[in-house]
Amino acid sequence: LELEKNLDPLENEIKLFLNSIKKETKEEIYQIENLKSNIAITEENNQTKGCTYAIRIIFDDDVSMENLRAFIIVNQLRETGIEFEYKPENIENIPETSQEIIENGFFVYVNKEYLDTATEVISKALNVKNYTVFEYNEEVQNNKEDETIINQTRCSTDLNNSNLSANSKQCRQSLITVNLSKLDKLVDIVGELVIAESMVESDADIKKLNSESFKKSTRQVRKLTDELQDIVMSLRMVPISGTFNKMHRIVRDMGKELNKDVELVLNGEDTEIDKTIADCISDPIMHLVRNAMDHGIESEEKRISAGKNKKGKITLSAFNTGGEIHITVEDDGRGFDSEKILEKAEAKGLLTKPASEYTQKEAFQFLMLPGFSTNDDITEYSGRGVGMDVVKSNVEKVGGTIVLESNEGLGSKITFKIPLTLTIVSGMQVVVGNSEFIIPIKSIHQSFKTKKNEIIHNPEQGEMILIREKCYRIIRIHEYFNINTDITNIEDGILIFVESGDNSACLFVDKIIGEQQVVVKPLPIILNKYNLKESGIYGCSILGDGSINLILDVGNLMESNRYGENN
Repeated sequence: LELEKNLDPLENEIKLFLNSIKKETKEEIYQIENLKSNIAITEENNQTKGCTYAIRIIFDDDVSMENLRAFIIVNQLRETGIEFEYKPENIENIPETSQEIIENGFFVYVNKEYLDTATEVISKALNVKNYTVFEYNEEVQNNKEDETIINQTRCSTDLNNSNLSANSKQCRQSLITVNLSKLDKLVDIVGELVIAESMVESDADIKKLNSESFKKSTRQVRKLTDELQDIVMSLRMVPISGTFNKMHRIVRDMGKELNKDVELVLNGEDTEIDKTIADCISDPIMHLVRNAMDHGIESEEKRISAGKNKKGKITLSAFNTGGEIHITVEDDGRGFDSEKILEKAEAKGLLTKPASEYTQKEAFQFLMLPGFSTNDDITEYSGRGVGMDVVKSNVEKVGGTIVLESNEGLGSKITFKIPLTLTIVSGMQVVVGNSEFIIPIKSIHQSFKTKKNEIIHNPEQGEMILIREKCYRIIRIHEYFNINTDITNIEDGILIFVESGDNSACLFVDKIIGEQQVVVKPLPIILNKYNLKESGIYGCSILGDGSINLILDVGNLMESNRYGENN
């Protein structure tokens, strides 16, 4: 009897434990059944026809206007171009749907091919406490119990997760939203820090001290400044997938209208790029995709007769080369017709030499001129191709260049080469007369001295030099900018071989001072009427000694000099 009395408390504890398990099990069953009923109701209303996955989204407890927060997610999903349904409907117009979302959650329905994209968008959305993905099929409509939870990856901000089931465990969200203007201000401060560091290093009085401890401290400051710069720049970086995914809808809609079956392939969509740059290149990429769909990809009949797969392909790629981001838009369509381009150029009086002497790359450059087009018909989607000059202009606004490649009948490939950041760049400081310039390091291939007998005089293009069995123009900077200098003999100065896109040339300068990390400052607004950027001046920079150096835009400088324009 005494043993039985001693066991009574233990028995009571076991009963309490079993009751708690039953209670939790009932709660879990209720949650699953509730989800099933929601999905079944949706199926009956034909809202998720053809969809194979349901995503249930729960918002944070301390938020309000759940219907509008759900509507934000809907808009973000629409931007990706995927096909989906959602429940409840009319969330933007009916405030009462907030209560339904609080009680049952917000449901998004997608096919398997769009599941990854949808979950990626939802996982990054604000105020989402957690989300659960359910797989279902026609048996759900018949109330069968094959419903299973297949995935749950969303972290939660709920601290009371002890009441949640094992499949709904959460973790605290560690993301915050920062206004882009604050990041811009932070970048400006880092830029001023770089200038201040340069001022200290170039101070004449400090140089006289020749202190080893000071040099050591300076190196440490430079290391910390570089690290701070990298971190600040990384805060502004966003995946380019947001820009790429928008093209799905364009390809799908244009494919239906033009009766073309086209596959869009994305490579390197996780590549990160500056937010400002991402916003600037979105329209150029969209324009090129439209052009490829309308003018590049042929009809099924023409593709089959040409021995191609009847299904066309457009590939968007992005990859980091270290100092630049390369973004390519490639298609397997008809490509560019260089002969037709030269015919149009000749008709417009743009040729400076016989058409037979133009290389394919030189012919493609005419496509970038304002108003130039090889298409005679205006279409609903891409006009007559006259937007390529706008594409070039937008890419150049962010310091980038464009490279065109094509094989007639096989397709075309257009590459944007864009710097990682627009604020702080590495450049080579050069002297011309009493003026100093900065040439971006990314544009420089080599620098060298030459002799007078190595110079070739071309009646049409002026001075040229042979480098690796190919002739390149020589641009004398002092002549181009009308600067007085004592160094005019080619043997006394230095040639700097530069490249931008498909253009290459040699710049003649007095001497090279050395490499400098500089902060790019915009030119004063009062100078805008002079079109300095088109003349080859990208911006300016304040150096440590207080002097102002102009930063050369190598691409525009070569393009302007091509037609004999001096400034």
